[in-house]
Order: sequence, then C-alpha cells, then structure tokens
Amino acid sequence: MNTPPPETIMVDTRRVSCDGASAIRGGDNYRPAALGHPRIYLEIDEHGYVDCGYCDRRFVLKGGPADGVDQASLPDISEGADPGHR
Repeated sequence: MNTPPPETIMVDTRRVSCDGASAIRGGDNYRPAALGHPRIYLEIDEHGYVDCGYCDRRFVLKGGPADGVDQASLPDISEGADPGHR
C-alpha cells in the first residue's frame, strides 16, 4: 500500500520551484510558515511528475502521463531519482 503525497500541485511547465511555504492560503486563522525550506528548482521528466525532496509536494504536469492517475499508485521521485522508468 502506497501513501499519497501530502500535497499535489498541478503545473503547466516542466520546470518548477518549491520553497515549502508558497501558495499557503490566507484568512482569519492564517499563520505564515515559519521557515519553509530553501528554494529549489525541479524538472518534470517523462513520468509527468516530480516530488520535492524537502516537503514531499508533488508537482504534476497538466496533460502529462501522471495527470488523472491515482497519485498513491505512483512511486516517489525525489529530485530526479529514477523510479524504474515504468
């Protein structure tokens, strides 16, 4: 049994950045993230998704092979690790 990623973000480009704190909602109970993590840049490969090695956010390319797939069924790809080229 695989665990789904904690957060999945659909993107339009293959190159994405993540700092662990962006895209956090505001509102009455809003508290900004204390630290996040260093901003890193990730490249989505032929699998159609990439995982952040710091916060485990998954970035899925819209219209790519991983779009519409059960995210819990996909192997983790952390910063370019090879999931076995399924």
